Order: sequence, then C-alpha cells, then structure tokens
Amino acid sequence: MHVFIAADHGGYHQKQFLATALRDLGHEVEDLGTDSPTKPDDYPDYAVAVGKAVQQKPEAQGILLCRSGEGMEMMVNKLKGIRAALVWRPDVAAETRRDNDANVLVLPADFVAESDMVAISKTFLETPFSGEERHARRIAKMATLEEEL
Repeated sequence: MHVFIAADHGGYHQKQFLATALRDLGHEVEDLGTDSPTKPDDYPDYAVAVGKAVQQKPEAQGILLCRSGEGMEMMVNKLKGIRAALVWRPDVAAETRRDNDANVLVLPADFVAESDMVAISKTFLETPFSGEERHARRIAKMATLEEEL
C-alpha cells in the first residue's frame, strides 16, 4: 500500500517511528513533512499536503499526526473526496474503513502509544471497505452534499 504520512512538530517523533514501522511491514511510505520537531509550523499545511496527495492518488491512504489529531482531522476533511477519521484504537480503525471507506487516518500523538499506533495503522491499511449498499449509499450522499455545500 502506498501511504502518504505527515505530522506537525507535535507528532514528528511518532511519525518517524510509524513511517519506519510501516516500511518494515512492506508499505511504500512517502513522508510529506515536517522535517523538524522544533521548527515552528502549522498543522493545516501538512493536512492539506496529505489530502491533496490522496486526491491525486486515490488508491493510496494518508496518515496524519498531531498532538490531539483534532486540527488535522478538521482541516483535511475540508478537501473534496477526503474521508478522514480520528482514531485511537484498532477496532475504530477497522470500523471506519469497513463502513466509511475512510482514506485518511488521523492519530492523536499525545494520547496513543507508539506500539498502538502501529496496530491502529496496520488495521486501517489492511481493512477493506465492505461495499455494503447502505455504506456505499451514505458515502455517495456525502459526495453529493460536498458539492452542494
């Protein structure tokens, strides 16, 4: 799986750890920043970078990290076709992939242990969309409403 990953300074160390772990699992990981845990930066820049990358390569998945994950999730979900989910447990990762076909995983770096981030990410990347009619209908409705709003 091709994975675009990014974090602001608050998630830098966890991003570095997670990118290595995902590569070790055989994923192709493309790091879109930040390159420093101390340089001032703004999470919207990284959220947009990952969101646009996923828009351009829809078969890929995105992963974002910041301290709480909330700002990243809010920003990236403003991009057309992005369905990002803030996830803190593997079962939540599986559910959002199965039911919502989420294409961007957002992790709260201050609230999830690195080992749990690996388990969550692995589950997210390996769980397919169910394709069930009710879920497909809801995703289509979100896309339609996205155009109208």
